[in-house]
Amino acid sequence: MTDLVAVWDVALSDGVHKIEFEHGTTSGKRVVYVDGKEEIRKEWMFKLVGKETFYVGAAKTKATINIDAISGFAYEYTLEINGKSLKKYMENRSKTTNTWVLHMDGENFRIVLEKDTMDVWCNGKKLETAGEFVDDGTETHFSIGNHDCYIKAVSSGKRKEGIIHTLIVDNREIPEIAS
Repeated sequence: MTDLVAVWDVALSDGVHKIEFEHGTTSGKRVVYVDGKEEIRKEWMFKLVGKETFYVGAAKTKATINIDAISGFAYEYTLEINGKSLKKYMENRSKTTNTWVLHMDGENFRIVLEKDTMDVWCNGKKLETAGEFVDDGTETHFSIGNHDCYIKAVSSGKRKEGIIHTLIVDNREIPEIAS
């Protein structure tokens, strides 16, 4: 990868994906790698600016790399996810998801709750869940190995804060990571 010009880490529900972009400004080459796997390769592109669109992760999230000339032979590379700049996408994502990382049975687990669908992901796989109404909110139950887990959703009582989601594993509360 001699013409590597940009690298981005994108956190999606199924994990953190590394996107790498090669741009040969003399050869016109464009190569996009997602998690080390070549997704797009174009040789001898006479137009050095433009965009490359591809899909990332299990949910096939749309990603676009924009190539813009900023002066002479200098270029700027920006990544968009689902039509939003990476920064805007990640800010919005922190509002629409909760993420927990925990270590059990000698393994690391990354658990993501998609608040809009109530889908729960663990290490890149969507889990089977069972929802249940309880006195003070809802519980979404699932298992990781032989561990009983659930995400409790209760109202904060404050409109600005909305609903508070808490992960409970084997009757222990797991702290959320800052996204």
